[in-house]
Amino acid sequence: MELHPRLLGVDVKQLTNCRIGLMLWQWLVLSHFFAAYHLHGFNEGHFASTLLQTVYLYKFYHWETGYFNTLDITLDRAGYYLCWGCIVWVPSFYTFHSYYFVKNIPQVHPITAVLLSIVGLASIYFNYDVDRQKELFKTRPSKDFKIWGKKAASVKASYKLKNGTMKETELLISGWWGVARKINYTFELGAAYCWCAGAGIQFGLWPFLYSFFLTILLLHRIYRDEDKCTTKYGKGWNEYCKKVPYRLLPYIF
Repeated sequence: MELHPRLLGVDVKQLTNCRIGLMLWQWLVLSHFFAAYHLHGFNEGHFASTLLQTVYLYKFYHWETGYFNTLDITLDRAGYYLCWGCIVWVPSFYTFHSYYFVKNIPQVHPITAVLLSIVGLASIYFNYDVDRQKELFKTRPSKDFKIWGKKAASVKASYKLKNGTMKETELLISGWWGVARKINYTFELGAAYCWCAGAGIQFGLWPFLYSFFLTILLLHRIYRDEDKCTTKYGKGWNEYCKKVPYRLLPYIF
């Protein structure tokens, strides 16, 4: 199975991951919200959940070029697992909480809904800012690039190409990337828990299935990425881990 297959000139990964899976996610979230509005009227908790997911998906398409540097694109091949997951699993399971809200009316207080919206929007913005810092660092000369008012610092790492040629790269350790190695996942999880919490807690775990799944998925991805980087960069990666010892939560994990 190819890493970057094309069908009639169309990138298969971009088609399944971005054009089908995520667009269906947005369409279903809005459909569920308006179905609930038609049945029960306006609900602050459901609106907060819909708002956060819509902003999150807008952020994704605004940053789509950066997505092509993630493991989904650079490592995973476009086989059944990836294509089925994006076409079927993402639009059905990722929107389950919104579907659940159609029949089970969220009972959160309006003030709680506002607070969830604020925390969720902040998490989405910080998630974007983390990725933006890395993209800027990759595309601008290090000597001219500053993060948080200071010159960007990095760790040099070497790796070998398939043809045996050695290349050198820099691993960013400034800004958010000096706080934790996967701080972008921290904010993504924060946003996910906020839009699932729009239901309140009276319905138990059902509205939180997506956020629980995402936690497991990202924890697995952290270790998978570390294995890949250890193999690829060797001593350079070990030095980077000494400079940035935390994976997800500073002083905790």
